Amino acid sequence: MNHQFSPTSLAAGMESVGVRIDGVDLSYGSHRVLKDIHLDIKPGEFFAFLGPSGCGKTTLLRLIAGFNTAQRGAVTIGGRDISGLPAHKRDVGMVFQSYALWPHMTVRRNVAFGLEERRVPRAEIERRVDAALDLVGLKHLADRRPSQLSGGQQQRVALARTIVIEPKVLLLDEPLSNLDAKLRVQMRQELLSLQRKLGLTTIFVTHDQEEANTICDRIAVMEDGIVQQVGTPQELYDHPANLFVAGFLGTANVLEGQVRAVDGGTVFVMGGGVAIPLPRGVEPGAEGKLMFRPQNLFIRQDGGEPRDGHVRLVGVVRHREFLGASIRYAVDIGGQQVQVDAPHQAGDALLPTDTPITLDLAADKARFLRR
Repeated sequence: MNHQFSPTSLAAGMESVGVRIDGVDLSYGSHRVLKDIHLDIKPGEFFAFLGPSGCGKTTLLRLIAGFNTAQRGAVTIGGRDISGLPAHKRDVGMVFQSYALWPHMTVRRNVAFGLEERRVPRAEIERRVDAALDLVGLKHLADRRPSQLSGGQQQRVALARTIVIEPKVLLLDEPLSNLDAKLRVQMRQELLSLQRKLGLTTIFVTHDQEEANTICDRIAVMEDGIVQQVGTPQELYDHPANLFVAGFLGTANVLEGQVRAVDGGTVFVMGGGVAIPLPRGVEPGAEGKLMFRPQNLFIRQDGGEPRDGHVRLVGVVRHREFLGASIRYAVDIGGQQVQVDAPHQAGDALLPTDTPITLDLAADKARFLRR
């Protein structure tokens, strides 16, 4: 069943605040985990820390929560420096990857636990627990225990238990990783719906770029304890700052070559003499690689001239994958392999391997990246 979150009075007790991270460094012994992190998260924003395992994203989230301590730098929430405060005084709520529910307690008791620890009056606890359970569509399951719930329902309990304390910031540590693929898609949309209704500043940790792209306003891509780039999903995909970001968000073709001066401009010269125009600011001799996406290539079967603004590439099909809506071909071009996505319609014939192929590359979509 697809439960839809419904608005309740719970949102009235919450406010949107910004989160600022200034020059944070964190080390475990000689291992430097976070390196000079600077981030400015806007009030009410759904923000993601995205990166591979070991990049520092969960360490940074736990630092905001108060479970880690930095050797340098500061964290402020709503303009208030919380760096020296213990976790229970930071007005943040965290949903853990494991959900961390009390197995011997009912759903209602699990959700009420944080309020009971804060010695909130009983009538207020009942009102807020009812509101939180109503918000996540679980009021009818209030008397069940976690073992009697599905994975998605347990995740909703964990969310309700966190938002019932009316935190200023909601922290989510890979909360969808324990769910199956279909339920993950459903739950990420419900998370977004909940966040929008509450207007609650939310920080989401994930290694799954599709999750981050579909629900987050902006993303900080992290690698080796460093924020590589911050931007909207579209900005990061279309204008990656470096090769790591390009490769982590979607599929990227990355080609070797040389930057040379031609007729007052610069071009990227590949094997076979193929020259791709580069934008201004790239100097001859610059070291870097050319990146473009599989959908920036178009298969040509008429042998005519390249379409306007495109560069002609010639190669041989080495491999193919049927992806349903498209066919992904791996094409050898002068000893370098590129991937090209061709839209698929019922009845279309697939190109066999070892077929010579002609491609047009949209030159303005190619990016020269220095690292």
